[in-house]
Amino acid sequence: MSILVDNDTRVVVQGITGGEGKFHAGQMIEYGTNVVAGAVPGRGGQEIHDVPVYDTVDQAARAEDANASVIFVPPAFATDAIFEALDSPLDLVVAITEGVPQQDMAKIYRKLEETDTHLIGPNCPGLITPGAAKLGILPGNIFSEGNVGFVSRSGTLTYQVVDNLTQRGIGQTSAVVIGGDPIIGTDFIDVLELYEDDPDTDAIVMCGEIGGEDEEEAAAYIGDHMETPVVGFIAGRTAPPGKRMGHAGAIVSGSGTGTAESKIDALNDAGVSVGDTPNEVADYVEDLL
Repeated sequence: MSILVDNDTRVVVQGITGGEGKFHAGQMIEYGTNVVAGAVPGRGGQEIHDVPVYDTVDQAARAEDANASVIFVPPAFATDAIFEALDSPLDLVVAITEGVPQQDMAKIYRKLEETDTHLIGPNCPGLITPGAAKLGILPGNIFSEGNVGFVSRSGTLTYQVVDNLTQRGIGQTSAVVIGGDPIIGTDFIDVLELYEDDPDTDAIVMCGEIGGEDEEEAAAYIGDHMETPVVGFIAGRTAPPGKRMGHAGAIVSGSGTGTAESKIDALNDAGVSVGDTPNEVADYVEDLL
């Protein structure tokens, strides 16, 4: 099995007529993803990669029986695109766009509390179930089918750690990159809960980074609620306090929370082995399987 996406996922690409949307829709189709429609206001009736384009997500979802969307639109239009997707009959929305204003994300977060739809992102490369489907911009060639669930805040970190796992013959059930903004649709705990309920996921790799308290909260959840073993990795050990590193969410406060040390300590207290390097992460996973 897998989480969130599989062979039955039917995808609408919002912004499919733009440069990024068109390119990555083609990449997703080439990987085997079931891209069934595009949605772009005023472009209904066109075709891109032999995929029909509709004016609205709702039209596309109902006409093509879609259950997921991927958003490739400029930041100025991303908030409206996310709301439009959340108002449509979809189970999953993946927002690739970066630069969505935090005040808009606060409104979107409130909307999410009223719906069962999963939102991944914004400002993320998406997710993949190896051998079945990828939604977003993840490079499919570094992933392989297997029994390890993967979740990360960072795309670049994902590529490094997953490549190490795959090179060692350790495949993945799914891989979800949740994004590094301060307000996101799906957090570590949401994904960990899905993996815990997946009978085919025998171990989980969780990659975090400095800033915020998401990893500390995830550690508490792991300690209290999870039986599936988790291996961790935390990026940003050498970052100075008060300096933002890469993601908007990757800033360490002066209070001591959000540091690499506080995250590693919390994960260790929950029984999570935390690797110093991507290679050491693979070592720990090998020991579990």
